Amino acid sequence: MSTLHLVGTPIGNLEDITYRAVRILKESDYIFCEDTRVTSKLCQHYEIHTPLKSYHEHNKDKASEQIIDYMEDDKQIALVSDAGCPCISDPGYELVNQVREAGFLVETIPGPNAAITALMTSGLPSYKFVFLGFLPRQAKDKHEVLDKWMHRESTMMIYESPYRVKQTLKAISEIDSERKIAIGRELTKKFEQVETGSVETIENMLEDDSIPQKGEFVILIEGIDESSQTEQWWKEMDLKEHVDSYINEQDMRSKDAIKQVALDRNMKKRDVYEAFHIDN
Repeated sequence: MSTLHLVGTPIGNLEDITYRAVRILKESDYIFCEDTRVTSKLCQHYEIHTPLKSYHEHNKDKASEQIIDYMEDDKQIALVSDAGCPCISDPGYELVNQVREAGFLVETIPGPNAAITALMTSGLPSYKFVFLGFLPRQAKDKHEVLDKWMHRESTMMIYESPYRVKQTLKAISEIDSERKIAIGRELTKKFEQVETGSVETIENMLEDDSIPQKGEFVILIEGIDESSQTEQWWKEMDLKEHVDSYINEQDMRSKDAIKQVALDRNMKKRDVYEAFHIDN
């Protein structure tokens, strides 16, 4: 039966590909990829002569129709990203659903992933982690996403461009300037660099060019230590006192204070809101 093969490809070093991935790419009738110029380099290296076709954010609807048509003609299709695993911070999940709905098979050939590679090297806790992909570009929206996740136990994984990495670190620092983070660039390549330290330390390394702003970045943020939360400063406070402390001592609006209390106590914001306003 016709199958859509989701093929993981190297994130830098061309040797990081499996025998199975090379075989599938050679045996497929077509390889759909983000940028044919990028994938052609991989194909040339491994003498893969399968025709290349584009599949990216701007043509995915039309390309998906073409893929289904090919599969109805019993063709084998491979989907790759420029680097790493397709469907991870790249288009593709819609195609997976369409292929299955059309009655065809979907098969995954796993491969390298930048976020996991950085996590392995970072020395940060890896038992619980959450992948956030690329954050919103607007400072306010970016801050809201970080504020939502930085009060949890999981290590956070973020992708960032060299043009916005400083702004993202600034947003992290505004929430917790002492938080331990790691930053990775040029992973698996000749000038691979992974640095771990406080937000301030990493910011200084970017400023003095110890970490060049070149290549795609992975930022990892250590989660909070959940075991230490039992000794929180607000432990003896009731909900109203807890909210009032943020309003009076940190000049927060009541809406923001309620939100923060809900995060501190792992409660629903609605429950904190009701308790606060009943007492008022």
